Amino acid sequence: MTETKSNASESNANTQQRDNKDDSSKGPQSVYTVPLLKLIKEAQQQHGLRHGDYQRYRTYCSSRLHRLRKVLHFPQGDRKGFKKKEVTLDNLKDEKFVYLPLIQAERAWGYAMQLKQESNTEPRKKFHLIARLRKAVSHSIHLEYICQSPLCDARTKLEAQAYCAWMQGTLFFELQDWKQASEKLMLSQTIYEKLASALNEDEQILYKQRVEELNPNLRYCAYNIGDSSAQQDLLNMRGKGGKSELDALIAQTREKQAASLLEVTWRGRTVPVRLEKIRVFLLAYQGHDSSLGKANDFDEKLSAYETILLDCKEAIQSLKEDLASSAKTKVDTQPSQLNSQQYLLSYLTFLRATLTIDRNLVMVEVFKKNFAAFQSGESKKVAKPQEGVKLYEAIVQLSGELQQLQGLENDKRFQSDLDLLAKIFKAYRCYYMALTCQGNRQWAEALALYQRADTYINQAEGKKLSDSEFTKYARAGQDLAHLRGLVNAGKCAAHAQNILGVEDINAAMSGLSVRSKKSLSLRLDEFVEDPSLTTATPNVIKLPPTMAPVPCKPLFFDLALNHISFPSLADSMENKKSTSAGITGFVKGLWGWGGKK
Repeated sequence: MTETKSNASESNANTQQRDNKDDSSKGPQSVYTVPLLKLIKEAQQQHGLRHGDYQRYRTYCSSRLHRLRKVLHFPQGDRKGFKKKEVTLDNLKDEKFVYLPLIQAERAWGYAMQLKQESNTEPRKKFHLIARLRKAVSHSIHLEYICQSPLCDARTKLEAQAYCAWMQGTLFFELQDWKQASEKLMLSQTIYEKLASALNEDEQILYKQRVEELNPNLRYCAYNIGDSSAQQDLLNMRGKGGKSELDALIAQTREKQAASLLEVTWRGRTVPVRLEKIRVFLLAYQGHDSSLGKANDFDEKLSAYETILLDCKEAIQSLKEDLASSAKTKVDTQPSQLNSQQYLLSYLTFLRATLTIDRNLVMVEVFKKNFAAFQSGESKKVAKPQEGVKLYEAIVQLSGELQQLQGLENDKRFQSDLDLLAKIFKAYRCYYMALTCQGNRQWAEALALYQRADTYINQAEGKKLSDSEFTKYARAGQDLAHLRGLVNAGKCAAHAQNILGVEDINAAMSGLSVRSKKSLSLRLDEFVEDPSLTTATPNVIKLPPTMAPVPCKPLFFDLALNHISFPSLADSMENKKSTSAGITGFVKGLWGWGGKK
């Protein structure tokens, strides 16, 4: 038995020496390059996270792990039972072995994010969430350890380190350990920034996006640590196009401050604020002006307005639902006066209307800029006056809604300023409606609209807004002088075109010509440019002349005969009868004797 074992050991030693010689003859092993961030981002986008479906992504990770272990011949046990197998530096024979701890970490992280969504309605799942994040951190640490192998290049090592730091920062963030979370997330962001600077332009985009994704969490950690400027930075990030995670962070920040906002004062009346959504909106409204001041262009301003209007809409809806539920159980004992919550609803409605007017005025500035550039030919982008009509029509309607607010019907200064604003905006609306009619060659309608705009200008010019709520619209009244000049110019043009009665002057003028084929004898009273008059064959008269119809000799008809009364010849007829009786009478008459004397 001893000799048999020694022979077997000698044969194994000889086999290992031959294998070592074969390995040495093959040369050094290749170095693995595994772009971890690219792999996980592509998998996330293709398997559910584009729509926030973490369960689908978790299922995909489980299936991918099973396929990988089967391909690598690295199963965890057999049919008899489970035997755990971890990837180590010794069995790292293929770069796909690096995928195993990576996908295990992603599976645990995906399950944690699914539980985070469900914890909004089931708070107990937050404990399970923390457990899964701890498991994801454990796998990411193992991944970083494996990537320290000499078989992995520097990029893979850095990516593993950044991924592990990000996963640890996510865990500390959920545990509300803000200092640790900030340190880990900052480390991950720094590594990704360095990687982005070292890669080509095509690969930089993914890493720069990752850096931007970490900014909101870092600023929220800074805010909780004690940085007062972090809240405003979060709001600015949201204005530049934040995601749902950033909205959640901002909501959490505002909820902490909303606890101190218990009442609001408007137009001399103080009312309590009970609902959380209204408090959060009012805090956002307080920082709205500073957000607008930091906006660099019109798009950022419009984005800020859309965000604050969405919050305002949600606050109004929540208050209406609360009023509807309380109306079923309570009876109004003071019908003549609004209660505090109804007055708060009027205030929120006022804020929504004024914010919408402000947003529309920003859109009007953009429209005027584009319209002027289009008319001057500087821009090919079509800008029609109908756009201005729609914007000012919406503003006029909002002014009418403000005049009908409950509790402010008897506020004379409030109502007079709204009436003045309505006239100003109606003047602009009539002006752009007149331009629209001019474009459609409706001169009479355009002239009438110009005259109506002039009437509104006369009624509003020289008056000032006295209410502090509307002094920000004073610029619209100051621009009425410029609008009057535009209206007068348009009025003259429309009046002239209306008198001419020509629908299209350009087409009519293009049809006129100073050349004519008539001869000079036929156009003595007209000036027509005729170059043939200075030539050897001038067009003076046409020979032979053209045939022309002439009148014939008149026919005369005796029409007076029917209207003449002739004298009676009865006496002459009787004498003829008496003289013609017998031969004797004939003889007497013949010889002239025997007659009367």
